[in-house]
Amino acid sequence: MDGSDVTLERMRTFVRVAERGNLSAVARELGTGQSTVTRQLRELEEAVGTSLLSRTTRGVALTEEGSRYYAQCVQILRLVEQASEEIQDSRGAPSGTIRISCTAALGVLHITRLIFAFQARYPDIRIDLSLTDERIDLVKEGVDVALRLGPLIDTSMKLHHLGQSARLLVAAPGYLAVHGRPETPTDLTAHNVIRMSNVAGSETLVLTGPDGTPHAIPVKGDLRVDHGLAAREAFRAGRGVEPAHRWLVDDLLASGELEPLLSDHSLPTTPLNMLIVPARTKVARVRLLIDYLVEQAACLPGIGSHRDGS
Repeated sequence: MDGSDVTLERMRTFVRVAERGNLSAVARELGTGQSTVTRQLRELEEAVGTSLLSRTTRGVALTEEGSRYYAQCVQILRLVEQASEEIQDSRGAPSGTIRISCTAALGVLHITRLIFAFQARYPDIRIDLSLTDERIDLVKEGVDVALRLGPLIDTSMKLHHLGQSARLLVAAPGYLAVHGRPETPTDLTAHNVIRMSNVAGSETLVLTGPDGTPHAIPVKGDLRVDHGLAAREAFRAGRGVEPAHRWLVDDLLASGELEPLLSDHSLPTTPLNMLIVPARTKVARVRLLIDYLVEQAACLPGIGSHRDGS
């Protein structure tokens, strides 16, 4: 083989294997067999005349030459994709697929309906939505845009700050009828507090009083969960007191299924951010979704107004 055998298909397969580090995962993603993926990699290595990947018991890893070649392949494939999309965009309505990752509970309760409305506006755009509370590698997972609550560590992505998510203490009327209503922050030590196992420091509640005084209250409870929707069902069922995001419980407060507690005290807010793979901001359909979500996020319950600092 020679350089003419370096096809875009083989290059794309190599890039995905380099990013995923697993042949079977890439085969499932591409809807083909693992033997096909292996053959494409072998043919690419024969065409370039060097080993690009080393096989280990844990998967595959890039060789030194493979690392340099991967970086060049990514640039080439992005240029090819961008050129194709610019042609498509110039011919009419935006089309193609956008891959989105979103915090699970927020996605189920609010972001899905926003996506439905977005697709009604742009019917030729397909959405691939992944709901997870795990911090994923956007490039590795092939994601264009991610919505995340909480502080962010990855600074390689383009970031839009969408707002601050307000939180408040809530409980069901049935729980309060049995256990009483806390009147001061220290009263919370005698209550069953539902905690999030995937949130650091959930064993302590920090509230700020009306005079600005902070109160750090150690709390305990017989239930810990790792999903916002599970927490929602727990305090809806009267299992305890919960510090909840406003968007998680706004409808339950309106219906009277939950009641706010210690309303003269406030909990720290949580940032809501949108992460975008930088190269994808030039794609028309992705840009449309970004602008749409920036506009709509301010309408979510408990998300304060924001200023785009990007």
